[in-house]
Amino acid sequence: LTHSTKGFTLIEVLVALGIIAVTLMAAVRASTQLALHTQQLEVYNFAVFSAENRLTELRLQGTAPSLGVQVYACPQAGHLFECEQRVTKTPNSFFLRVEVSVFDDNKRGQELVMLATVMPVRSN
Repeated sequence: LTHSTKGFTLIEVLVALGIIAVTLMAAVRASTQLALHTQQLEVYNFAVFSAENRLTELRLQGTAPSLGVQVYACPQAGHLFECEQRVTKTPNSFFLRVEVSVFDDNKRGQELVMLATVMPVRSN
């Protein structure tokens, strides 16, 4: 008796399904990680925008900011941020150092970005 069977055995089908399941799980994990990183990058970019906006505002005022630390809300595109502006003297008396740090308001104390620049004491 010779049996000529066409098709796959149950073991072959189960192995193929196992391989497909592992591949799909890896793809789902990768796409989840990609979505998470994209969201984190969006928050970081908006934090940079907040800091850049503050530095631009200070440049456009035409007067030197006062020395010290100032904390204020700086929301950007629906994200709640808290900004800290720190103005200090530099070795050159004609310039001030201005730092703007942006913190995630939802995660107290987590600094997202810090931008610094040097500004003239007097603008002409």
